[in-house]
Amino acid sequence: MPDELTRITMNEQEFNNLAKDSPFRESPVMPNMLEGDTTIQFRCHRDVKCWNACCSNIDIPLTPYDILRLKNRLGVSSAEFLQQYTFPYEMDQDGLPGVKFQPVEGGTACQFMVEEGCSVYEDRPASCRYYPVALLSMRRSDEYTDRTAYALVQEAHCLGHKEERRLTIEDYRQEQGVSDYDEKSRGWRQLILKKKSAGPAVGKPPLISNQLFFMASYDLDRFRAFVMSPSFNQSYVVPVELMAEIVADDEKLLAFGCNFLKQSLFNEKFLEEQEGAFEKHRARLNERGQVIRDAMQKDRQKLADDMYSPDPRPGDCGCGGTD
Repeated sequence: MPDELTRITMNEQEFNNLAKDSPFRESPVMPNMLEGDTTIQFRCHRDVKCWNACCSNIDIPLTPYDILRLKNRLGVSSAEFLQQYTFPYEMDQDGLPGVKFQPVEGGTACQFMVEEGCSVYEDRPASCRYYPVALLSMRRSDEYTDRTAYALVQEAHCLGHKEERRLTIEDYRQEQGVSDYDEKSRGWRQLILKKKSAGPAVGKPPLISNQLFFMASYDLDRFRAFVMSPSFNQSYVVPVELMAEIVADDEKLLAFGCNFLKQSLFNEKFLEEQEGAFEKHRARLNERGQVIRDAMQKDRQKLADDMYSPDPRPGDCGCGGTD
């Protein structure tokens, strides 16, 4: 199954030209933008001969909302889910972290695939719900908001396209229950789109920014502990009502994390800083810097003391001998 969630920044003509210019004539994703009222022919069911084939060779990126739904269904923490069912990958040249489903050990099949189909069907990821439609989030060069379009995925093994059923993409979306997934993931998709359309970064982003992105996006339980920590609350003003909501509600926490990332990455104001927080942070950095400088100075002094030790050791005279 290919990566269904594609985010691009280009105009419509550039996108449509991909079909003509692409060297990959057998690509399963037909590069033609489709609207929601486009009619497709497709049906997947237990008796189709290719049943489970798409789940036997997966390449499934996960959104934060996907992870939220699945870890809650399984009754595990976000860290446990990430460790057992996913692996990390980089979404751009700056190392923006993403996660994908980890196949079964030594194979390519989804860990949740069973003979009857998907064992987590009610909480399956957005990519699985959309298949064989690909969701495209786009922004034209002269626009400030993203637009949604679709493309059709046609893989050789999939016989669902031969089934005698026609419906619009919008009807298919409603049938597969993707509206809620799209709504809960819209802010995060816009964040990714903005990050990718911002142009090349001046130097590689600091590791801590990608670590923060990973935690706020995927490791919700750890992010909640981070937000509740004294250091966070000494830095930012979080209203009591808002703190109560994000402590009790994963979806509210997810939205909070997305807005916090926009503030951290793009300086979009979301939380007020505590009075004097910047000065305190700078003072802490200066203290750390002084500790490092003192340690380096101590090491240099020790090296100098050893070089001019009154008790010479073999090799101290520079000739390599003991005389």
